[in-house]
Amino acid sequence: MEKYIKIIQDAYFGYFDYLKNEILFPSWTNYFWWLIGLSLLVWLAEIIFPWREKQGALRKDFWLDGFYMFFNFFLFSLIAYNAISNIAVEAFNDFLGIFGLENIVALHVETWPVWVQFLLLFVLADFIQWNVHRALHRYPALWEFHKVHHSVEEMGFAAHLRFHWMETIIYKSVQYIPLAMIGFGLVDFFIVHIFTTAIGHLNHANLRITYGPLKYILNNPIMHIWHHAKKLPEGRNGVNYGLTLSVWDYLFGTAYIPNEGKDEPLGFDGMETFPKSFWSQVTYPFIQKKNENYNQ
Repeated sequence: MEKYIKIIQDAYFGYFDYLKNEILFPSWTNYFWWLIGLSLLVWLAEIIFPWREKQGALRKDFWLDGFYMFFNFFLFSLIAYNAISNIAVEAFNDFLGIFGLENIVALHVETWPVWVQFLLLFVLADFIQWNVHRALHRYPALWEFHKVHHSVEEMGFAAHLRFHWMETIIYKSVQYIPLAMIGFGLVDFFIVHIFTTAIGHLNHANLRITYGPLKYILNNPIMHIWHHAKKLPEGRNGVNYGLTLSVWDYLFGTAYIPNEGKDEPLGFDGMETFPKSFWSQVTYPFIQKKNENYNQ
């Protein structure tokens, strides 16, 4: 027990120092300032080349999404995620120790060319995320958390990072074992992380981008607008699940782009009663579950 308490303490102090250094000491490998820079760049592009001309630069829920962006990528780790994940990793390693195993690395990639490591990590992580994303739409309990992301009514770059903090735990938990088995560990390569963040910003931006023939490989705003469309094809829980890559949707038959969808209404049925503030949105799934259990 003392070991786990120390892990929690180290996680809090370590992450606080990391966050302080991220903010105070900009560098090329500093994610905080990369996020700021990417956000300003895509926002500027939205202002200069808006796809939906009537949508304001400070669109509906602009500041709410901005807060989600910093909460999910920085504050949540300080509050809980860093400590929880470190405890989970140590507990998992202790569990392996019961069977005399030190790790589950099945494929050592450290001797491979760096670009091959990047490509493998990127493609594998994206495929895992595509499957998790599909599950978030398919299973009602998970959908209650994912509703937060789909409560966006006007698309803009920061809508990319409006999501419930439980999604971080779900995505990272599912990713951990496959990535650990090929020696990647918990920390993504910095370049891959920056690239996927940039594509995610663009997917949600008020920009008309298709990437031409590359649309069959990379997700884009015209494809992703239909993922957020309020009206889905009959019998579907969702479409266009790709986060960075669109190829999985074309391969598995979940791609859906009937037209450009420029002014397509966004959201889901029952949006009118969905909470509007940050705190009410992040507590909503738990309150819903409590009410369902009470009514049963």
